[in-house]
Formats: sequence, C-alpha cells, structure tokens
Amino acid sequence: MGKKKNQKQQPSASKDDLLNTLGDFTSKENWDSFFTIRGSDDSFEWYAEWPQLRDSLLPLIQQHPSPSSPSPSSSLQILVPGCGNSRLSEHLYDAGFGDITNIDFSKVVISGMLRRNVRDRPNMRWRVMDMTQMQFPDDTFNVVLDKGGLDALMEPELGPQLGTKYLSEVKRVLKSRGKFICLTLAESHVLGLLFPKFRFGWNVCLYAIPQKPSTKPDLQTFMVVAEKESSNELHQIISSFDHSSLACNPNQTSGLLEALESENQIRGEYLNGSDVLYSLEDLQLGAKGDLKKLSPGRRVQLTLGDQGVSHFCYKAVLLDAKQQSGAFSFHCGVFIVPKTRSHEWLFSSEEGQWQVVESSKAARLIMVLLEASHANAGMEDIQKDLSPLVKPLAPADNDKGNQIPFMTASDGIKQRSVVYQGSSSLTGPVVIEDVVYENTDDDVSHSLPFRRLVFERTEGLVQSEALLTRDGLFDKSVYGTEKKKASSSSKSKRRGALKRNNESSGKMKVYHGYLASSYHTAIISGFSLISSYLESVASSGNRVKAVVIGLGAGLLPMFLHGCMQSMQIEGVELDPVMLNLARDYFGFTEDKRMKVHIADGIQFVRDYRNLFSAGNEVLLSSNGSCKLSDAESRSTAIDIIIVDVDSSDSSSGLRCPAADFVEDSFLQNVKDTLSEQGLFVINLVSRSPAIKDAVVSRMKEVFSHLFCIQLEGEVNLVLFGLCSESHIEEDCIPDAALKLDKLLKSEHPEISQSITDAAKKLKRLK
Repeated sequence: MGKKKNQKQQPSASKDDLLNTLGDFTSKENWDSFFTIRGSDDSFEWYAEWPQLRDSLLPLIQQHPSPSSPSPSSSLQILVPGCGNSRLSEHLYDAGFGDITNIDFSKVVISGMLRRNVRDRPNMRWRVMDMTQMQFPDDTFNVVLDKGGLDALMEPELGPQLGTKYLSEVKRVLKSRGKFICLTLAESHVLGLLFPKFRFGWNVCLYAIPQKPSTKPDLQTFMVVAEKESSNELHQIISSFDHSSLACNPNQTSGLLEALESENQIRGEYLNGSDVLYSLEDLQLGAKGDLKKLSPGRRVQLTLGDQGVSHFCYKAVLLDAKQQSGAFSFHCGVFIVPKTRSHEWLFSSEEGQWQVVESSKAARLIMVLLEASHANAGMEDIQKDLSPLVKPLAPADNDKGNQIPFMTASDGIKQRSVVYQGSSSLTGPVVIEDVVYENTDDDVSHSLPFRRLVFERTEGLVQSEALLTRDGLFDKSVYGTEKKKASSSSKSKRRGALKRNNESSGKMKVYHGYLASSYHTAIISGFSLISSYLESVASSGNRVKAVVIGLGAGLLPMFLHGCMQSMQIEGVELDPVMLNLARDYFGFTEDKRMKVHIADGIQFVRDYRNLFSAGNEVLLSSNGSCKLSDAESRSTAIDIIIVDVDSSDSSSGLRCPAADFVEDSFLQNVKDTLSEQGLFVINLVSRSPAIKDAVVSRMKEVFSHLFCIQLEGEVNLVLFGLCSESHIEEDCIPDAALKLDKLLKSEHPEISQSITDAAKKLKRLK
C-alpha cells in the first residue's frame, strides 16, 4: 500500500497508468481493481526495495525480544499489515524468519500471494483482514512490519481517523518488548500522529534508509522503530543519522526535522514536569499515576476525543479533590464550561479550578473547556459525545458504576436580542443586547428587560447593565426588582451565546433612576464615609467634585447626576467609541454638571496632580488634558475619584481594574489629587485571595484608612480609601448612611433603601 503518485518516488510509465486506477488509497474496491490489472506474479514496491532495506532492517528484527529469553529468528512472530504484492515478507522468510502473517483487505491480492508462495514458502500465512480492525488477540506478535501502510491510511483529505485506529491495533497486538517497524516517507502529518501515539512506554528510534544512486534529490524512505517497554517511561526520540547528510527532497527534510524537533520538545516538557496536555492513552499508560485510584491534589490537563472516535475534540482538566472534612456528593463528575466563560480566571487558572472542585463536592472533577469548534452544537449533543470519553477517567469506586453526572455554567438568560454589534480599535468587538432573565422564583419582575454592554475580549463579563422602561420613565412595576432580580452584577456576571434579533425594544428606553448593578449600589453607599463633608458642601452652595474613570455605558454618572444636584461629575474614558455608544444606546447626556474627557485615566490623574499640587487652579479640556486655568472653568481639588474599568488581560487573575490602577505610583497620585476629606473608590474583581490581599496591602500603605464592602455571592470587592486622618467609627455608619440618604434625591425608594442597607456592610480594614 502507499500514497498518491505525486508523493512517491516516480515509478515507470506503466506504473503511472496503474496508479491512475487507485485514486482513493483507502478504498478496497480500488485496490482490488489495481491488483487485478497488475496480476499476482508482478510485485510492486512503492519505495525502498530489498537491497536498500536489508542491512538496516535485518539487525533490528534479529535482536532478541528479551535478553533473558533468547529466541531463534524462526520463532519470532511477525505481522506484515497491508502487505499488497510486495516481496518484503518473501525476502524475510528466505532470510530465516518463518513465522510471518500477512494481511490485506484486498481478497484479490491475498489470493494471488497465496498462490505465488504456497509451494516455496508453505508456512507463510495470508489472511484477508482490515488492518484497522485486526482479528488477533492482544500481545500476539513480536514484530509488526509496516511498509507504506500507515502512509496510505493518512490521506490528508481524510484526516487521521483511519491512522489512529490502525496504530491503536498495532499497540494492542504487540507483545512486551515487541517492535513496530514503520517504513514511511515521514511526512509531517504522518509523524504528527505517529510520534504522539508512541510516547509513554515506548522507545522510539528514527533511521534513514539508503537511497539508490540518483542524479537528483528524491523522496527518501525512513524507518521509525518503536519498541514496547514493560514500564511507562518516556524517552526522547533518537535519530541514527546525520541530519545534514540527508540528500533527499528539501521539503521532505525540513518537514521531518521540524516534526522531530517539535515532538522532542514536547517530550522534554513532560520530562521536566511542565504543565502540558496529555492524551487519554498517555494517562491510561500511567503517565500521571493510576487513574483508577484517587490521588488528592492531582491535576492533569488532557485532550479528549479524536476523529473517528468522537464528533469533537475537547480540552479538559482532571482534578482529584484535595483532602476535605466533609463527605463528597459523588466520586466523579463532569463540569462543562461554555466558550463564553472558558477564559475566565475561575476556569482558566489552577487556583480558580480548585475553587470549582471544592464547590462541586466531587472527589474527581473533569472540567471540559468548550472552544469555537463547539459553537454550533447543543449541550445535549456535547454531553452525548463526551459520555464515552470520560468513562475511562472515572475512579474504580465511581458510585458502583452509576452514570457520571454532568454540570455546566449557565447564564440564566430567558430571552436575548442583539441591538448593536460593532468593534473598536481600543476595546475590540462590542455587543449591546437586551435580555430577560429566567424566572426562578415566579416573580413578575423577572419579565422586565435589561440592556447590557458586553466586551468580547472579556466574554462572560457584563460591563454595564440598565433597566429598560417605557420611554425611560419611572414605572411602579420596578418595585421589588432590586431584591428579586437574578444576580446581574456588572463586571462579574456571565453571558451566554448570542442570538441576533433585529427587532428593537420599541419605545423601551434606559431608566437612569435605577441601579441594576449591585456594585454600583455599593460604590454609592461608601459615600456615607464622608456624608458629613458632602452635607457641608451642599449646604454652603458649593459642589462636590467627582471624577469617574471608566465611563462604560455612563450609568453610574447618570444616576449620580440625577440624584445629587450638588455634584459636579467629570467622566474619563479612553475609548471615544464607548462615549458614542453610551449616548446612542444608553441615553447618556452631558451638561454643565456632567462632562466627559477622552483620555487615559492614569495620565489624567498624573497631569492633574502635577499642576494642582503646585498650587495652580486647573482647567480641564474635553480631550482630558490639564492646563493652568483662567478666570473661568476653574477646578479645585477633587473630592471623589472612582475607578471603574476592566482589565484586557484576563490571564492575570485581576479582572477589574487593569493592574496599572493599583500600582503604588497611581495610588499616591490619587491621594495627592484628592481634597483633605477626599474619598477614593475602586471596584476590584478577582477570584484570587492572594491578588485581593496584595491590592489591599498597597492601598493601606497610601491611604489613612481603608474600608470595604464584599458583595454577597459575587466576586466584587469595593474598596474605599480615605485621605483624612480622622475616620468614622463602624457603629456610626448607619447614622451616616441616613445622612447620605437625605442628600440623594432618588425617586425610587427601594434604591435609596438598598444604598442604606449596603452602607451597613462597610467594614474597616485594619
């Protein structure tokens, strides 16, 4: 067997005509036709004829399979799959190897070869058999000798399905210390399957077969020898030739050397203990211990599925729970992470994955991370495809053979319609969608629509969320929504797959008197810490100056603008596209008390600090630059700075804000910019306790006093830094919250109450 004409050494003209009858090298009918035309007496050698093979091949076969039990050559059991009408097995028989079995799925060629050898080689066996579905018991042969069989199965158009099945059969029928000898053109897609299949428990060597003298470089035959070991050790692949001495086709040489280097690099990473992907076969061979036994704290990344085995391939992580005091709910479970959430720290980091294991109450959790290739498949189809793949990963005591339960991360969305889908050079793809949440408690408020702003770079993280009402006006049906609505905290809530709907929400508009995001409520409740100062400013007829870094959809500034008439708000947004979207889809407007500056937030604070600390009054321009003011538009110290920005680097574990906003230099600039009674607020989103502790530690070094609100059931931690040496005692916070409530002119009483209630959760970090 072999490959297509343009991938082989060029046969004679008569052979060219015969090759045209084949076409598909995996078709039994094509091969029957080929051998019928050619006849049984005319052998066909695809490449590397006996004179070139003999000196390299015979020493490898003649080596005894085990030093402790030497066997004569005649007793070695040799299998030649895809034998065709090659004379290779005849030469071996004549060299003293009498126990040879030849198989081919072409009845025509097997019948012809049997007739050709029945007298001279009576002990040679010939069987009609599919090499991808062998009918031999396990551990039958000492040698499996393949000459072009794997190459023929690996047609690029068909993928690795047949090659995978064939190599699995080879591994099954070989005895311990047996050898798989594969004569191949060593094309990259063939080696890309062959090398990984023989990693753990195999010693692999690569040989170059000498070529016939030729006037020009030709395709060279290589020999891959994989010896089956009794242990599961991993070795580097050894090549027995000088790479620079190869005189074959340059493309063939480069493809071979790249595949060899890549595989040895992977093996080196395994040997060095790097966190790399294992195959299921690797694990079943014991690459990471006995899978049938639980090993507390074991974490293994692996791939599941293959062409011909499953509809899809999957990236997964196997985690054996660490020791815990409580009982496990089940021995083994599967947790499916949708593509929209697979990048999140909770699922992409080791620390986050252990948190999922702990909450799942599973002794072993197999976390499957879906990718773009799974986008068009339903969850039922995914589970059906995964079921047979995860069964071999279950521990031996898996609930007495009970079915492995599947879990998944849902977004709780009942309806979704996309009202805008576009892109920004700074932010990337952006989606604005109207959603209705699933009704989980029979509450009518779940039928209310919400508008959400989502960045694709942080899929699963809602940047902004607003309630929609008729014409954006107050509606009594809003009552109760704050407590009843499913948790939808911006910059912490996931979202599901998009479903485009070109129908708009009619006259439904954003209602700015309602806070849909609980962390916005927490931010405003922190104003209680300086409520006495805010009250004194308002009573004197002056205005509190607040800067909000990170506009998003403009919902927090718009709420403050409507509720606190004594507040002058300056928004700072890096991306001008965000400002346009806030205006067009979220009803954001500017006036004398509301200005937006298109600028970098860190640079904005630095420039303001440099000018203001020198005793100058500062003029803020619309492009965010700061300069000395004239008599008009004078700016004094800032009273409140709020940082509400996301991080584009989700791998850091810090989702909000970007890491630069918690650096010592920025924090110090913030403090220098604030008034003596100033307040710094930052929305911190991270599932890593270590990251949160580091941020808190930095802020303690800069600010006189530090308070926080940990949102219940969410990852948001809102931090409040005070500049004043004096601070409010925790037992006085309820009274301070009531004072703040009087300053807020909210037409929504439950919002006012939720702010007051949130203030009671303020804790001082000592």
